[in-house]
Amino acid sequence: MDRKKIKILLNGEQFEAEEGENIIDVARRNGIDVPHLCWNTRLDRIGACRICIVEVEGIHELVASCSTPARNGMKIKTHTPRVLEARRINLELLLANHDLDCTSCRMNLMCRIQEYAHDFMIEASPFKGVRRRDEPDRSSPSIVRDNDKCILCEQCIQVCNNVQTVYAIGLQNRGFHTKVSPALTDMADSPCVNCGQCVVACPSGALTEKSSTKEVIEALNSDKHLIAQTAPSIRATLGECFGMQPGTAVTGRMVAALRDLGFHKVFDTDFAADITIVEEATEFIKRFRENRDLPMITTCCPAWIKFAEQYFYHQLNHMSSCRSPQAIMASLVKTFYAEKEGIAAEDIELIDIMPCTAKKYEILRPEFAGEADHVLTTVELAKLIKQYSIDFDGILPSDFDHPMGTSSGAGDIFGHTGGVMEAALRSVADLMSGEDLEKIDYTGIRGMETMKEAELSLSGENIKVCVVHTLGEARKLLEEIQEGRSPYHFIEIMACYGGCVGGGGQPPPHRKEILQARADALVNEDIGKKIRKSHKNPDVLKIYKEYLGEYGGERAHKLLHTTYTNRCLIKDCK
Repeated sequence: MDRKKIKILLNGEQFEAEEGENIIDVARRNGIDVPHLCWNTRLDRIGACRICIVEVEGIHELVASCSTPARNGMKIKTHTPRVLEARRINLELLLANHDLDCTSCRMNLMCRIQEYAHDFMIEASPFKGVRRRDEPDRSSPSIVRDNDKCILCEQCIQVCNNVQTVYAIGLQNRGFHTKVSPALTDMADSPCVNCGQCVVACPSGALTEKSSTKEVIEALNSDKHLIAQTAPSIRATLGECFGMQPGTAVTGRMVAALRDLGFHKVFDTDFAADITIVEEATEFIKRFRENRDLPMITTCCPAWIKFAEQYFYHQLNHMSSCRSPQAIMASLVKTFYAEKEGIAAEDIELIDIMPCTAKKYEILRPEFAGEADHVLTTVELAKLIKQYSIDFDGILPSDFDHPMGTSSGAGDIFGHTGGVMEAALRSVADLMSGEDLEKIDYTGIRGMETMKEAELSLSGENIKVCVVHTLGEARKLLEEIQEGRSPYHFIEIMACYGGCVGGGGQPPPHRKEILQARADALVNEDIGKKIRKSHKNPDVLKIYKEYLGEYGGERAHKLLHTTYTNRCLIKDCK
């Protein structure tokens, strides 16, 4: 339903707005920049930072433009002397409690606090605050929490509690001692699922990925046989760390840079994604024909898996037993590749380049022990490339190595929401019918909506599917399943907004249009491939013939599938 149109005066110029639309949104839509630290289009507006304040005629106090709706005839000024002075004072108050060691901060040169301090010509805060001087919480395998850098904007809390419904963190204590943290524990023992969406939301560097670059540098200077695998989405996001436009595909340069760093082999996780699809499609067809454990849910996302283990243990039979592409590649590197090359598995060091902080947790799961050695996020890889003074812009592109470097277009689209489902259905359609089916409409599961559903006719069978991203949306689907109300046969769940292109290890910012540009880059990679179905990948067919045996067979199941653990946080679900 369209909202009523109204007229407002903004800096003396008349603009049209929708009734109820917040002032900052009207201003930004019309090219007027209002500074902000806690404004986020996907989160509730609470006006915590007070940097976005504006002056409204007839209202004595300055108002937060992020949380004040426009009204018909409203007269607003965004940059009066009173407004600018108030913004300066509010920023100085924030800086009084803030750790000013910017050079060692993850957000250095990307930080809006730093940018605004420069714009307002603040050299030192006249206020003396209470520095928390807390030791950073490094207990999590994925995320570091440093309260000395926190500005209490509460965006991380909103993401964790309202969007993800994980409830790992909140405001603790009162007054000057207020901080964001888990209640009565550290991050490792909290319900945190390591998704890193709090890292994405944090504007001040108080939350960061737990870096493994030191360990990787040590590995690069060891006598180990070094292998890197790179996730589908990295090729569409790494370029942003070097000033390129969002959506710039840098596949060849990424591979070449990894070679220059010292890796002996660079494999494409897309190859493992193709194997994931072959196994998952086989598993789905069997379940569908037997009408057993439906809907089946994809399991590529380790944050989603931990969420399900914690909150919906009795529904884990609905999850595919197939490993994630990262874990499949790790298994094959330490078995198939090691045997093929005559290298002892313990002499191989495998570094996974992932978009996701939860992947750092995944490699520590007991089910995958001794396979992948370290995980670097996109941001960490970019920093490593810069440390080694590699000219990323000018480097000559290179190809992935064989035998695990060839992928289909279906493997590429794993990196965005809906991509896993589309890739799976391309193979399900062919494997069910025994034909090469082309004219199937997948548009219903594409795009950035957080919940998409479609009903497709595959080989005469109607299959109802659903795609969601963010764990709050996943919770709704699991509650439907729990209550026996789910109408679906097949579900894809990704923890991060936009899928892996919006992962906790990707470069900021994560605005919708940027995530869409990243997704479009992966779609273009898919379109540019001659082979666009996982079960048509000749190297995948070869590894099944020579090593894995039949799809879903005994050896394939041993190396490519996994089990799940009861991590229930609620007594009743034990």
